[in-house]
Amino acid sequence: MGNVVELHHAIVDHYLTIARDRDSTQQEFRKSFDHLGQILAVEMTRDFPGDANSVDTPLEATQGFRLHARIALVPILRAGLALVDPFVELLPTSVVMHLGMYRNEETAEPVWYYNKLDEQVPVERAVILDPMLATGGSVMAAVEALRAYGVAQVEVGCVVAAPEGIQAVQEFDADVDLTICKIDDRLDDNCFIRPGLGDAGDRYFGTA
Repeated sequence: MGNVVELHHAIVDHYLTIARDRDSTQQEFRKSFDHLGQILAVEMTRDFPGDANSVDTPLEATQGFRLHARIALVPILRAGLALVDPFVELLPTSVVMHLGMYRNEETAEPVWYYNKLDEQVPVERAVILDPMLATGGSVMAAVEALRAYGVAQVEVGCVVAAPEGIQAVQEFDADVDLTICKIDDRLDDNCFIRPGLGDAGDRYFGTA
């Protein structure tokens, strides 16, 4: 079974509170999301593989470490783009592979509109970026696409998630690890995360 990690950190709680606040400006929401993305990126790369590597400091030689895996960042459009930059800053050699889906508001099911994985160079490891894991439909569709593309190790990073979505993803693919800033209480009858933070894409990009 894949690991589910919820972050417990004062800085996470601080910036998540700003992101949740309905009165936060777009700038405040965006800045808080950027910080949450930075923390997610640090936590999710904690155990990334690499090689022992000697390095000469100004005083003496010592043992170091360099990452070697080819990593793909896979934001689910559009809201997933809000988490890309913090990961790229930490992993400048990573590739970014976009997957586009929107939610059918009547069925709450994901609807594809962009997938060009078959045109990409193969990778060893993929990190799906989706700020809000509600029903899990979009993440499961992304996992399925990445598995078909041949990615052996798939992980998911979210800002908030509902327990129902986490369970759905685990039942769909037991090998997927999830790292989440905060696991919220539930989904409501409209499949919205409660307490949630509104529409992350609209609030981050300033659209209605």
